[in-house]
Amino acid sequence: MNRQASSLMRMRGLLRKEILQIRRDPSSILLALVLPVFLIFIFGYGLSLNPTLVPVAIVSDDHSEDARQLTSRFDLSPYFSPVHVGSLRQAEVLLDQGQVDAIIHLRDNFSADLLQQGLGPVQEIINGIDANRARLIQGYTMGTVQKWAELRQSRGETEAGPQVVIKPRIWFNETSESRNFLVPGLIVLIMTLIGTLLTALVIAREWERGTMEAILVTPVRIGELMVGKTLPYFFLGMLGMGMAVTGGVWIFDVPLRGSLVLLVLLSAVFLLASLGFGLAISAAMRSQFVAAQISVIAGFLPAFFLSGLLFDLESTPKPIQIISYIIPARYFVEISHTLFLAGNVGSVLWRAALPLALMAVLFFVVVRRKLSKRLE
Repeated sequence: MNRQASSLMRMRGLLRKEILQIRRDPSSILLALVLPVFLIFIFGYGLSLNPTLVPVAIVSDDHSEDARQLTSRFDLSPYFSPVHVGSLRQAEVLLDQGQVDAIIHLRDNFSADLLQQGLGPVQEIINGIDANRARLIQGYTMGTVQKWAELRQSRGETEAGPQVVIKPRIWFNETSESRNFLVPGLIVLIMTLIGTLLTALVIAREWERGTMEAILVTPVRIGELMVGKTLPYFFLGMLGMGMAVTGGVWIFDVPLRGSLVLLVLLSAVFLLASLGFGLAISAAMRSQFVAAQISVIAGFLPAFFLSGLLFDLESTPKPIQIISYIIPARYFVEISHTLFLAGNVGSVLWRAALPLALMAVLFFVVVRRKLSKRLE
């Protein structure tokens, strides 16, 4: 039997062993197949960066027709759940108790100022504990008032406005749906969990159970061992990615404007980087518990907080931005958002794909060296 045939036989044996281990370990199946479905529904239905039915207290000291028309706009808006109260003091109590997030106050001179000066001030008091939510509520309020002003102008109840009018147009996510931003990033979390957490345990498990010694006395080479420990989890990760993409496109109508082939190829590159990182942890640690803790702290948490999945990294301090460049998930979030929402923008895709490929190579080199030292 030639060397190539012997190598293939050994790798087939290692792959069969690892597949049997996955089948006997329910947590691997749970993480690879059940968790993606759970996260898809959580991100698609439960998690939203666009608040709706915001509870607000409306106080109108002016009982004119203009004031009633303006407050009715809040009643009809899908973004607000208004509560009409008789005084500002009552509204402040509701705000203090957390029953409303904002107060809309129309003073008793609202209609008079509107007729005399063409401008009726509307006071808004917002709970600013959550700064992002406060900014969104402020934007919703301005939009509601602007709609009322445009309607009033169209009926000829006010003079023509200025000649310069801003007409905004949103690209890539025209409906401003947060799920279109969150669901593509979900692929990053799924592949990071499968790629880093599961592979962080595979070699540490062998040492902890005492089976590594049995493997070392066989003719298995380091490269064959790495392939046998990587390939099953690569297919699990790609299966999880496929489930996330299918759920995002078919269930939540997230647009996929780029090439599906490119998405699969670049996902494979990111998954290899995650697998390499997990194997590097596993090769360095002989305890599954320690390896799992390190994979969560160094793999999953940075992917969640330092990848740009939930917030713009440009708004973070400069040291945090610098640290994020060593996080593989940062680059794949950029790839995923680009392919889903913008399309095949080559300059963005390859600029992010190259660091991922380099990281994958680096991690597997580290794994090989670590295993070489152990074999010595």
